[in-house]
Amino acid sequence: MTQHVVDALSAGSLDALLALGIALVFGVMHLVNFAHGELIMVGSYVILSFAGLPWPITVLLAVFSVAGTALLMERVAFRPVRHASPTTMLVTSFAVSILLQSLAVIVAGRRPKGTSFGAGLSRPVVIAGTRVALVDIVSIAVAAVLVGLLVLFLKRTWTGVAMRGAAEDFTMARLLGVDANLVIAAAFIMSGVLAAAAAVLLVAQTGTVSPTMGLQPVLIGFVATVIGGIGTLAGAAVGGFVLGVVTVVLQEALPLSTRGYRDAFVFGFVILVLLVRPGGLFGSRALEERV
Repeated sequence: MTQHVVDALSAGSLDALLALGIALVFGVMHLVNFAHGELIMVGSYVILSFAGLPWPITVLLAVFSVAGTALLMERVAFRPVRHASPTTMLVTSFAVSILLQSLAVIVAGRRPKGTSFGAGLSRPVVIAGTRVALVDIVSIAVAAVLVGLLVLFLKRTWTGVAMRGAAEDFTMARLLGVDANLVIAAAFIMSGVLAAAAAVLLVAQTGTVSPTMGLQPVLIGFVATVIGGIGTLAGAAVGGFVLGVVTVVLQEALPLSTRGYRDAFVFGFVILVLLVRPGGLFGSRALEERV
């Protein structure tokens, strides 16, 4: 039981980080940034390139690289189409995603590459008489710290309060003097930091890096955001934990002959949640169309 609880919390923590990264940008721009997965890919390749350095330096390089890529993405790709239709911004996010994947293929090739980064985290630790992987404990701790810092930032800093106001009513926030460029840039930078953290955890868990590795995480993050209530940070975090827990529970509860269909059951659960709560677990005024 201890093993199952740790696995569920670890999976939920990673899914919550993915969902929060997507929800931050959606809150201020009403943009589902499907290029968020490529931010994870960029961070993973930075980790692969500098895996020989001490791990704190490698992690810092990944964080700054991904945050810088996210800021550049906002400035070059999304700012020019900020006032366009949601469809245009969505297509732009897909274009950025494909562009970054193609650049990764050109630079590093299509084949997945292995790395020993985080190999020490695979060793087991004993909790309540049960041996669990250290990387699962680290995932839970990292998610808890980052969520706590995010809450403090949003509640105790001027930029964080401005971001919350923009998420509720972007037009009114601008009328009150909020700098739209600053708020949106801050959202992308914070989204990049969360993507870098997810990249560190994914590389430590899997030990592999590939140009398309961000596709599944961004899908999971989007689904978790929808479950929680798209446009709400609390909903995104809760949705991520719920999705992770359900995935682990089904993996253990399903008969061996049907475990290959686990993802089908997971998305069946998502459909049931949305049938009961079409707006997700949490509602949000952020869903109102921004002028």
